[in-house]
Amino acid sequence: MDTNVNLAAPLGVIALMGTGLVLGVIGVLLIYSLAVRRFGRAKLAALALLIAGALYLALLLAFAFASSDRVLARGGEKHFCEIDCHLAYSVVDSKQTKSIGNVPEQVTARGVFTAVTIKTRFDETTINPNRGNAMLYPNSRVLTLVDDQGRRYSPAIAGQRALEATGAAGTPLPTPLRPGESYTTTVVFDLPADAGNPTLLINEGEWVTHFVIGHENSPFHGKTRFQL
Repeated sequence: MDTNVNLAAPLGVIALMGTGLVLGVIGVLLIYSLAVRRFGRAKLAALALLIAGALYLALLLAFAFASSDRVLARGGEKHFCEIDCHLAYSVVDSKQTKSIGNVPEQVTARGVFTAVTIKTRFDETTINPNRGNAMLYPNSRVLTLVDDQGRRYSPAIAGQRALEATGAAGTPLPTPLRPGESYTTTVVFDLPADAGNPTLLINEGEWVTHFVIGHENSPFHGKTRFQL
């Protein structure tokens, strides 16, 4: 199974929260020691702070360097761990066109519009036995196309609005699902004519994920992208 983590997400979150708590306690002890002029204790607290931070950073980088870049073929799924369940994403179609929308709202690309259709599936086989049939609200997603020259492209706002006006954009990515449900979403990118062999990167938008051990967003971690 291809996922956005190479350490179980609950462990990564627990490690981040636990380390944050430990650093917070040591930090308070350091400040207090300085305030009461107990400099020997302050030195020990500062050393403990450095050791704890260095250990966490070492684990963060170790899992990052143990990862690798992957490109999934059309239809291949990338699972995003939502702690007690998985959302699976896959590319089911991609089309190129010079213009999108109906006159007079039609929009013309500066290069070529690439419309990518993504399937979001709530994998019911990954849920916690006690979770039940409650709705899952996906975390925010960031979509980026990367061409063979390493150039990165965000969704084209004007093209996306024109597609949505036609009713052909599908279901918005943040839409919640129940176990077993799925939907498709079409996202528009405006690529230059020389953008060869583009691949799609879908990752989480929350800034805190950059500090989670084993998370795809952490520094130097390999990325799993989709072949169009």
